[in-house]
Amino acid sequence: MSADHYQVVRNGEEQYSIWPADQQPPDGWRPEGTVGPKQDCLDHIEEIWTDMRPLSARRPR
Repeated sequence: MSADHYQVVRNGEEQYSIWPADQQPPDGWRPEGTVGPKQDCLDHIEEIWTDMRPLSARRPR
């Protein structure tokens, strides 16, 4: 995979980010499955991440 490809990653709080596709995500983050050019990954996140609050803040009390 070339250096200009990224992967979409997600943490346990269902927050999204991008990470170089040729590197392991940092601890606490896992690949979401989308890989491609940076802008494609950012566009994907914008489409699917509709509630930016962490999962713990979205759970009913």
